[in-house]
Amino acid sequence: MTTIRPFTCDDLFRFNNVNLDPLTETYGLPFYMQYLAHWPEYFQIAESPSGEIMGYIMGKAEGSGDLWHGHVTALTVAPEFRRLGLAAKLMNILEEISEKKRCYFVDLFVRVSNKVAVDMYNKLGYSMYRRVIEYYSGDVDEDAFGLYYDMQLHEGGMLDQLHLLDVHQVEDDLSHQVWFQDHNNYI
Repeated sequence: MTTIRPFTCDDLFRFNNVNLDPLTETYGLPFYMQYLAHWPEYFQIAESPSGEIMGYIMGKAEGSGDLWHGHVTALTVAPEFRRLGLAAKLMNILEEISEKKRCYFVDLFVRVSNKVAVDMYNKLGYSMYRRVIEYYSGDVDEDAFGLYYDMQLHEGGMLDQLHLLDVHQVEDDLSHQVWFQDHNNYI
């Protein structure tokens, strides 16, 4: 049975099987430690009965005053544990934490080429609100979709304030823009 538990410092020395994947962003140890120190509740790990790390989610709460949102910094599952629903489970945990913190929405960025992840996020209720040109650096820089999940959807939430775009519509658009609309103000 899979165990979902808080990430610990010791896990930093045990998660190479998850991080050594071309679609996983890998950061320096200080970056992980910063998240662990500032937002430990947003840093969760999925562990197999044998103690192998299956995947993890790393996020944070951003905002000020009464306007807070959850942000997914990294979500990854080791290749041998994919297609088991772990990513969706980890996302659900982050959304529950954000809801308890009274966040209005959860956002994240995903590689445009990561069709499996884009489709999963769509199934989880995320909508695209922008495309960021060359967000991911590498041998060839890659664009990212900015995705958004409204925590208050049935209570007149933030979705009413954003012009959301169909991901497939944007994939066909070759104008290389960054899209975001907030009450007719574009950035």
